[in-house]
Amino acid sequence: MRIAVTGSIATDHLMTFPGRFADQLVADQLERVSLSFLVDDLQVRRGGVAANVSFGLAQLGLSPLLVGAVGQDFDRDYRAWLTRHGVDCTAVHVSDLRHTARFLCTTDLDQNQMASFYTGAMEEARFIELSPIADQVGRLDLVVISPNDPEAMLRHTAEARSLGLAFMADPGQQLARMEGPQVRRLIDGARYLITNDYERALLETKTGWSSDEVLSRVEVRITTLGPRGCVIETRDDGVVAEVAAAPENERADPTGVGDAFRAGFLAGVAWRLPLERSAQIGAMVATYVLEHVGTQEYEVEPEGFLTRLASVYGTEAADDVAPHLPG
Repeated sequence: MRIAVTGSIATDHLMTFPGRFADQLVADQLERVSLSFLVDDLQVRRGGVAANVSFGLAQLGLSPLLVGAVGQDFDRDYRAWLTRHGVDCTAVHVSDLRHTARFLCTTDLDQNQMASFYTGAMEEARFIELSPIADQVGRLDLVVISPNDPEAMLRHTAEARSLGLAFMADPGQQLARMEGPQVRRLIDGARYLITNDYERALLETKTGWSSDEVLSRVEVRITTLGPRGCVIETRDDGVVAEVAAAPENERADPTGVGDAFRAGFLAGVAWRLPLERSAQIGAMVATYVLEHVGTQEYEVEPEGFLTRLASVYGTEAADDVAPHLPG
């Protein structure tokens, strides 16, 4: 199955605040917040939603096609890193004018996060066309529309529809920037719609659609619930599965956990496994990321992965996945 993952490609600047954000907020002064946090640690890592999802897919033995816009700094080492780990970067557009996007995130003791995102070259993703890419690679079985330049997201969605390509709508943090009509255009007709529980509520508020109305416009709706796992619904049958999160051995940093879940879920889809099993794979990969600082610092070693999968979801889950893992 050939999966094209469109979206952000960025450098992550991850910082740790040894306190709690909530303790620094004054309830009757929230309209005039002016805070500076002295952090204990700074990690500069590779990131971006599309790059993270692609890396996760490659860890599971797939060859995803990464589609996005970057600056010339991408060619210093990021391209080689992704290519070395099995990601096809031939459809990445390199800007002559802007730097690769930057994600700056501070995490407190409760794993709450405050973040900013500099768009940079990502703005040029709106000029990328899917049709020539599909012609070049021979076929595209699924297009993932993940957080990106909003105009690029809308263009990729419209192109996927016009080309008859199945797509996953993953609006993520861009829901905050988009108006209701844009959000409706992003999700209508999606084979898969994935959000977290907060984004789910925001999406329904912005579109003016009820939960049932949203579900009537997509085939499958996945809602991630953080440590409570996820819920999967289908247009025909409603809730079809509730999957618990996989327990972590240690908790290092939550950045990129959602991206890893998407990678695991999409791998299950590519292997034509049931939706519940796909979500279990996603939950397990997400835990790998939670145990590391950085979104692409983990390695899926097949034997260890299958052992952990079996311990959480049963031996049948491991038996279903084993034939598909590399090695």
